[in-house]
Amino acid sequence: MNCTAVKKERPPSTQLSRRKYIDTRRLRVIVSGSPPKATTEKLGIPEDLILERKRDDPFDPRPREGYLSWDDYFMCVAFLSAQRSKDPNKQVGACIVSSDQIILGIGYNGFPRGCSDNELPWAKCADSGSPLDTKYPYVCHAELNAILNKNTASLQGAKMYVTMFPCNECSKLLIQAGIREIVFYEDKAAPPVKYSSPNEAPGSDIRQVDAYAASKRLLHLAGVKLRQHQLDRPLVLCVGVHAEKKDIVLNADAT
Repeated sequence: MNCTAVKKERPPSTQLSRRKYIDTRRLRVIVSGSPPKATTEKLGIPEDLILERKRDDPFDPRPREGYLSWDDYFMCVAFLSAQRSKDPNKQVGACIVSSDQIILGIGYNGFPRGCSDNELPWAKCADSGSPLDTKYPYVCHAELNAILNKNTASLQGAKMYVTMFPCNECSKLLIQAGIREIVFYEDKAAPPVKYSSPNEAPGSDIRQVDAYAASKRLLHLAGVKLRQHQLDRPLVLCVGVHAEKKDIVLNADAT
């Protein structure tokens, strides 16, 4: 497994370079805070790139345009949930929704309750070569946590939004829980590398690509609808007037 670190691009600091950064990624910024102008000035965001603006005419009775679609909204909830994950390599979020567009459960990948984030390894690779020195035997996936965090007796007929296509183990859980549709952001297709489990721990003859092929096969046989969703428009959320330029609010394309 290639464990070479990849240096992430940081957002530019000047307003001119920020404009170029935002424009080249087709980003539009939503600012929440009072007053919004103070936030935009503090972050150095050009005002014409702000998606949400206060309407000039207070007597205009029309509803505003540009609001989030249901798909974008729930996918963004999944992405926001993923930001709770302590995993330094991959943050995954999931959001379960009823047919009435009500959130029934959310989750993100992490260790089980009561297991310290500082006492188990987050590494993808280990010098010892043992899977026990990596995160894979210990992490609970976002889909599992969303199911366990449900606020209803049954998830029968519900829909799940998830930031990454579920592995075959999670697909079994989703099928058994009664989930009838999975809306995913990132499809998972990896080169044929040996893994010891669908959770990607190295050391055996099951390949990650096979695990996700098995996942799709199970979901197809169970009649679960699959749909990949990319956001209608990439978004960056700047919350509050206390946001600092060093924050990574401008360092993600809808993720």
